[in-house]
Amino acid sequence: METAEDGPRGFLPRFSHFATQAIHVGQEPERWSSRAVVPPISLSTTFKQRGFEYSRSGNPTRDCLEKAVAALDGAKYCLAYASGSAATVTIAHLLKAGDAIICMDDVYGGTYRYFRSVASKMGLKVNFVDCTKLDCLEAAITPETKLVWIETPSNPMLKVIDIQSCADVVHKHKDIILVIDNTFMSAYFQRPLSLGADICMYSATKYMNGHSDVVMGLVSVNCDKLYEKLKFLQNAIGAVPSPFDCYLCSRGLKTLHIRMKQHFQNALAVAQYLESDSRVEKVIFPGLPSHPQHELVKRQCSGCPGMITFYIKGKLEQAVAFLKHLKLFALAESLGGYESLAEHPAIMTHAAVSKEDRDALGITDTLIRLSIGLEDKEDLLEDLDQALKAAVSHASELSES
Repeated sequence: METAEDGPRGFLPRFSHFATQAIHVGQEPERWSSRAVVPPISLSTTFKQRGFEYSRSGNPTRDCLEKAVAALDGAKYCLAYASGSAATVTIAHLLKAGDAIICMDDVYGGTYRYFRSVASKMGLKVNFVDCTKLDCLEAAITPETKLVWIETPSNPMLKVIDIQSCADVVHKHKDIILVIDNTFMSAYFQRPLSLGADICMYSATKYMNGHSDVVMGLVSVNCDKLYEKLKFLQNAIGAVPSPFDCYLCSRGLKTLHIRMKQHFQNALAVAQYLESDSRVEKVIFPGLPSHPQHELVKRQCSGCPGMITFYIKGKLEQAVAFLKHLKLFALAESLGGYESLAEHPAIMTHAAVSKEDRDALGITDTLIRLSIGLEDKEDLLEDLDQALKAAVSHASELSES
């Protein structure tokens, strides 16, 4: 992949001062009497009344993380939560019974499950819409609509949504909050707030932490009023991360810029390999020119993460054989860590989505999702090759029997 100093060729330039901000903002040694270069882990649950009161309401270690993430998102404020799902629930508490939510039709299975099976029972109306089509988004907005929830790229079909255009549609209507789940892109490759979003949220469990050892959610905003509401809910609901998890996530952020570059390089190599392989039906990766929104990605983002979705030729048996024979890729849910993972969305992460909806989205029995890690790309390609050979061999054995 040819690159320029300011980023991959054809994509947005890198965000200025990103690495410096990740390493220094919120981490200033002068903030504590010891002048420690690494922020201390503050385990105290209560504080003598001077700045902090009670650790659910605010914690020095969490404060360091929130300041750093706000800087990386180009935001005034950030709030940390116990998980991405906890962040989702807290955002939903901005609404009241009778309000309506428009959610991208292709989303993380946990988001779908919460909106479909939990929020809907609390009096919130939820409508799943393909927000890649602006006319569909516009048509779905009603006087009751108070929240629009978008993932881009979406999970697992990697659809890319034009954030600025969606913001233009949404903000023609009064009092509708536009939320962008930025988990896949991370703050390094995409800044939704600069494109018109009201809230940028993450499952920080993934790329933002990047080491598969923390479960956490993050929410960034610029609006003072929105921040005050979310801050109140953070304290009132109490779904906050531990100081140790905040310390780990802060540490993960310091290598985010390095990790994301390597994720992109490895993923592009894997995507190109799979796209040229006769054992593969179709590859979906926003960094490939074959992706239907490739030009949009280049206008909107400074690169692509390590997420690849592909259809293996054959049936469910071939997909299962492929996954069983992987050696370097772990068969596991989640994504965005330094290690490579593979999973079967229809059976695993998106099992909560109805079969009818899965079929409509294209989440079939032969769909496989990869999270490309930081290993040597030659080893990744070798592992994929031997697993594909095993899948083909399995198909031959079935036909002979």
